[in-house]
Amino acid sequence: MTEQAAAKLLKVLEKTVSNNPEDQKQALDYLAAAGTENFSIFVQCLSLILRTQQCQSFVRQAAGLQLKNALAAKDIETKHMYLQRWLSLPVNERTEVKGNVLATLGTEPSRPSIAAQCVSAIACAELPTGLWPDVIGILMTNVTNVASGEMLKESSLETLGYVCQDIEAKVLEQQANDILTAIVHGMRKEETSIHVRLAATNALLNSLEFTKRNFSNEQERNIIMQVACETTQSNDLKVKVAALQGLSRIVSLYYGYMDAYMANALFPITIQAIKSEESEVAMQGMEFWSTVAEVEIDLAMEAEEAEEKTQAPENTSRHYMKGACQHLCPILLENMAKHDDDDDDDDWSTSKAAGVCVMLMAQCVGDTILENVMPFLHHIASNDWKYKEAAILAFASVLDGPDRSKLLPLIQQAMPALIDSMQHPKVQVRDTVAFALGRVIESCPDIVNDVSVLESFLPALSTGLTQEPRVAANVCWALVSLVKTAYESATAKGTDASGQPETFNLSQVFGPMITELIKVTDRTDGNQSNLRIAAYEALMELINNSPKDCYSVVQNTTLLMLKKLEQILNMEAAATSANDKAQLLDLQALLCATLQSVVRKMRAEDLPRAGEHIMNGLLQIMARTAVSGLTRNVMEEALIAVSTLIETLGKGFAPYMESLKPYLLRGLGNHEESQVCGAAVGVVTDLCRALEKDIVPHLDQIVELLLGSLQSPRLNRDVKVQIISSFGDIALAIEDQFERYVEVVMRVLGEAQTAAYVSNPDDLDQIDYVDSLRDAILSTYTGIFQGSRPADETNAECVAKARQAISRFAGPMCEMITKCCEMEPVPPSESLMSTASGLIGDLVVLYGSEILPLLNNDKVNNMLNRGRKGKTSKARSVAGWASKEIRKAMNKGQQGQTVDFSFKS
Repeated sequence: MTEQAAAKLLKVLEKTVSNNPEDQKQALDYLAAAGTENFSIFVQCLSLILRTQQCQSFVRQAAGLQLKNALAAKDIETKHMYLQRWLSLPVNERTEVKGNVLATLGTEPSRPSIAAQCVSAIACAELPTGLWPDVIGILMTNVTNVASGEMLKESSLETLGYVCQDIEAKVLEQQANDILTAIVHGMRKEETSIHVRLAATNALLNSLEFTKRNFSNEQERNIIMQVACETTQSNDLKVKVAALQGLSRIVSLYYGYMDAYMANALFPITIQAIKSEESEVAMQGMEFWSTVAEVEIDLAMEAEEAEEKTQAPENTSRHYMKGACQHLCPILLENMAKHDDDDDDDDWSTSKAAGVCVMLMAQCVGDTILENVMPFLHHIASNDWKYKEAAILAFASVLDGPDRSKLLPLIQQAMPALIDSMQHPKVQVRDTVAFALGRVIESCPDIVNDVSVLESFLPALSTGLTQEPRVAANVCWALVSLVKTAYESATAKGTDASGQPETFNLSQVFGPMITELIKVTDRTDGNQSNLRIAAYEALMELINNSPKDCYSVVQNTTLLMLKKLEQILNMEAAATSANDKAQLLDLQALLCATLQSVVRKMRAEDLPRAGEHIMNGLLQIMARTAVSGLTRNVMEEALIAVSTLIETLGKGFAPYMESLKPYLLRGLGNHEESQVCGAAVGVVTDLCRALEKDIVPHLDQIVELLLGSLQSPRLNRDVKVQIISSFGDIALAIEDQFERYVEVVMRVLGEAQTAAYVSNPDDLDQIDYVDSLRDAILSTYTGIFQGSRPADETNAECVAKARQAISRFAGPMCEMITKCCEMEPVPPSESLMSTASGLIGDLVVLYGSEILPLLNNDKVNNMLNRGRKGKTSKARSVAGWASKEIRKAMNKGQQGQTVDFSFKS
């Protein structure tokens, strides 16, 4: 049976590379159906074809690819489904497949090994559950056995690398010795095969996460470091680069152990690398020191935090970067001048890597950087454009780190030369000058108050906006820095009740700046260097940071944006090529984002009239998107713009509900594009807050779609958290009318409570997700509570009625609160503590001592104590209030009828 199926599958696999598109389609359709109809036979046949050396190479590769894709997936839910499907196979069938893929290692004529990926996929599925415990040992033996051939050793090391990359570190900790034995054996200088050494070096890079125990053992650490350092001296470029990458990863993970190796090994190796004529090698040497700087910057921040708490820091800096600064700077600065005339702006290069390293060094060593860089800055006046550009970049790179008082004289001295350089014939120089001007403003914001500087600064930026896209894009960024800084400076001097300053230093040129940026958005080359995006982002920031005396410009900008929107919609209708349509969709998204800024800035009295035009434009965009089926991020931005309009118009948005509703419902049902669905859920939340009970006529369809979205396997889980939270907003908005949805929502909350637990305390993503899910559940309970609370808290009958109504939910609420108060395995975030504390206080205020048996326990009290000492004022104040209410209830011993706190549908 299997052999017959394999023979048929073999012919299908041959057609996957056919020149006939129809043959390819039929083959792929057959493969998809075969994997679904009989997964067991499918994977057995694929593994058999993969193993059979008599099959053509491309067919074996195709079989291996199909097998790997049937076992592994990036999407979390699909990955889980594939895992369960594989583990549900009988043991003998899984054993057969594993035997076939293992036997394939070393027999493939091509690189890289597809069998290695298949073995890794199965190992990653089985090892976490304790299955296939001998696979690591088998792979190690393949590498260390003197009888093993080059291809077997190489593919086995590739497999180990894949496994180390894709599996949770803790799963492999017990087998770290076997893995490192294989890797070290493959990396030895005695190994004659470059392919084996490269596979071993890449595997080392992936294995470092779970070798902490080995690094804590001096003898083992010395062996690893010796072989890692020796491998950097390989004559093969790929091996050398991979080994240097490994050193960067080692210093990142095990910085505290590097004292014994830094001076005698790591420093000379990396200095030699930076001096290399091979750019890939030089950049990895720079990456090592950039990593050292990043680690030491983090350690400095930890030390400051520890000092604030009068504690000793857990880890201390060895200040390697400060010691290396004087030796590194001259080499890095020379590298910054290594340009080719045709350097592409988007390409990562030696000069850019050197600039980043100098920038991180400046942040790390502070004032020390200046004495090492100052001699190089005289090249700003050089006639050699490469050195001129490098000196300007070096100047920009050291502006974040040293004391501002020491930077200001340097900036004042350099500014005239920088501004003159905006006329330099080389685009690379002008591009770097534009970047440097933005850095100057960020580093020394006081410069915006110097009128003489602005008089020369602003014309230079205006000129830059008309230059090449890469220059103009950096000028847009510089303008953003300038306007933000000017606005913050004006705000610091005083604002009115709206929080806006009356004027700022750029008011006279604000209108022309907006006009110039709008011109940039119309440039025919605006798609290069992300210029059009940069211009729109600058427009948004200018509007967001505009003072009151620039309001007329904001009004005019609204009209201009609406006209541009109309033009783009007409252009889209006439566009024929996919590329043109894609660009126009991107433009629509940018315009929607700009309209969001405009709406937020408009005055209340102008909004109704402008809002109608804005809403009509947004509806046109959504209508076009619905018809064409092409959304990119247009629908998301349009819905976010609608949300902004709802926030500002409040109940005045009601006339647009019927027009909006079809597109809102479409967005809520869009499970393929989670961002669109999430934006639609955000609109629902804003509608509830704005319209309150006026939203009721539209809710049945909305709630039905929200519930359906929660069941969708395709929808991102973070959007599902957002949906759960939205039920609280609905309950708060419609109050007693939420009764029609209570039963189903309580069932949803119950299911969510069951899922809201941390199974792996080392998985930071899972911790954040569970915390946000719990916060959403409690927020919804809070919304239900607030929506059901007594309308008149002085009316005893009204209060009694509310107490009885809410009592149905109080039990599940308290159960969830207690769960959220648990400190193990991970304590709740401050946001979650605030939400939990608020609900605790609400319940105690309403029920007094009657609720205390459910809430007055060690878990709740410990959480409230932690909240009262929290970092955020909200956590402290809400936890303090809840604790106070509990004490009042305990002291008062409020009398009243006993309430049944169990949920009844």
